Order: sequence, then structure tokens, then C-alpha cells
Amino acid sequence: MAASVQAPNDVGGDGAGVLRRALDAIDDRLGVKALQYPVPEHANNLGWSLGGLTAVSLVVLIATGVVLTQFFNPMPEEANASVRRIATDVWAGQLVRGVHFWAAQAMYVLAGLHLLRVFLTASYKRPREANWLIGVGMFALVLGAIFTGTVIKWDQEGFEALAHNLEIGELLGGAGFWFTAEFSADLPLIVRLYVAHVAIIPGLILGLLAVHFLLVKRHGISPHPVIADIAAEPREPFTHHLRRLGAFGLALVGGLLVLAALFPPGLGPTPVEGIEITRPLWMFWWLFTLENWWGLKAILWGSVALFVLLFAVPFVDRGGERRWRKRPVAIGAATAVLLVIIVLTYVTATTSAVEHL
Repeated sequence: MAASVQAPNDVGGDGAGVLRRALDAIDDRLGVKALQYPVPEHANNLGWSLGGLTAVSLVVLIATGVVLTQFFNPMPEEANASVRRIATDVWAGQLVRGVHFWAAQAMYVLAGLHLLRVFLTASYKRPREANWLIGVGMFALVLGAIFTGTVIKWDQEGFEALAHNLEIGELLGGAGFWFTAEFSADLPLIVRLYVAHVAIIPGLILGLLAVHFLLVKRHGISPHPVIADIAAEPREPFTHHLRRLGAFGLALVGGLLVLAALFPPGLGPTPVEGIEITRPLWMFWWLFTLENWWGLKAILWGSVALFVLLFAVPFVDRGGERRWRKRPVAIGAATAVLLVIIVLTYVTATTSAVEHL
């Protein structure tokens, strides 16, 4: 008689046992337990969580963007009016638009700080060179997303941004064919930039992000340069790291909601052709100063120079030293580049807009 009695787990009476079997079934098919790989303790501090917070910003942008696309009309004659309708007629539309706006700023800042942290800790060195290049590529795509988002509002700022886009496309010659109105004469360029903003650029970012995460898992979190005994550093599963990242992420989302409520993005005027009176968003101000001094070509060559320098980092700084105090040449060069960008940004912040087009 006793031999015929089954354990509670066998008959499904134990809820914990049922849950465990369900999770095991999911893991057999999706490999969820692969996320349990060990992560060093230093990865849980804020500086080493900047990449994850950048991903949180991307999730917020996608979520709010999906909502905004339900009400936005990208046709030139309707784009600016539909933005106004979102802000005034759609329930919580201005709040969603504000969160989207500030999440874009946050993603840019967090991505830049993440690149800076990786540079300072030399986490781009062998065998992680490819991940640095992917990160720089994603940073460029973030700038592209912000630019296209500016254009599709189709206010005066967006109109002038598109005019710059067209003229830089001409400077590129044949290489700039996609940025010309003639590439698809039957479809307004603003619509194609809208497609780039909501589909092409996010798709590329998500693809690179997937490879980025896979390479992090492949090579592990880079060791802290000041921890001498790497093997002795405490470790915990990556899923525990995700919990701490989730706490940082909740704080970020809360901050975005506060910013959106207190400082909602403005509604720009309907564009007027033949004038140039606006400045671009602040992250492009350093290029605006170059344009003031040397014309439109300076925007192109300034951007190229910056990203050539960023892509060159792991190929130029190939030594084994990772402590920033022991890398005076690399740190000095990076400081010089940052100072140039800061000074150029300050110049635009303190001067009036100049006509170039």
C-alpha cells in the first residue's frame, strides 16, 4: 500500500514543484538558465551599469514611439499639425511625447558616458575590440535617430535640419544618393526619414545590441583595472545583476516622467522656407560652431573625424596597461578631444544662429 503512494511533486500537488517543472520546460526550449553566468561584483555599481541603462532608455523610446506612431502623420502637409494634435487632443499625448523626448536625451548621455567609462577602464582591449566598434556604431545610430526625430516634427527646426541634410547629401556626391529628394521622387524625403526613424535605425540598433550582449557573455564583464586579484573578487549570477539594473532602470523611468511633466518639449512653429533662425539640439552644437566658421563641409568632416578617432581607439592603444593613470597619451588625447567639443558647444550656446543655407 505504501509503495503505491506518490510524492506530492509527482502528482502536481506541490505548487513549487509545478513551477519548477514549468521553468525547466521553458529552459529546455529557450536556454534561459544561460543567463546565470557569473558576473563580478564591480559590475553592479552605477558606472558599470551605464550600458544597461542605455538599453532601458531604448526600451522606453520604443514603447513611447509605438504609441506616438498611432497618431502621427508623416506627410509634409500634416506632420506638424499631427504633433500638435498629439500634444493637445490625445489623452496623455503630451506626457508620452515628453517621455519620448527626454528618453532620447537620456540615451545619448548614457551611451556617451558608457563609452567614456569603457575608455577609462580600457575595456576595449583584447579580446573586446569588436564590442567597442559595435558600441561606437550604436552611438552613431543614436545620433541618427535623434536627427531624424528632429526632422519629422516638421517645425522650423526640423525644416532647417532637413535643409542641412539635403546640402550635405550633395556634398557626398554619389555616396549621398539616399539623402536626396530624387532618390524616390514619388515619396517625400520626410516620409523616408520617418521610416528610418521608426524602423531602419531601431532595427539596426537592436541587431547590434543583440551581438553586443552576446559578446559580453562570450568574453565576460571586463575586469576592473584596479582590482589586483581578479579571481578572488566575489561573483554572482547575471540574473542578480539584472535585479540591480532594474532598480536603476526604475529610477531612470521615474526621472523621465518628472522631466516630461515639468519640462515638456515645445511645439515649434510651422516651417517657413528661406530663413534660418534655429539652433539644432544641444548634442549637435559643436558641429554648428564648425559650420559657423567653415561652412557646411565642416559638419561632414567634423563628424567623420570624430568617428574615425573613436573607431581607431582599439587599434592604436594596444598595450596591456588598463589603469588610466598609466596611460597618459591615450587619456591626454581623449581629454583634448572632449575639451574641443565642450568649447565648440559653449560657443554655440553663447552666440546667435547664423544663416548658412
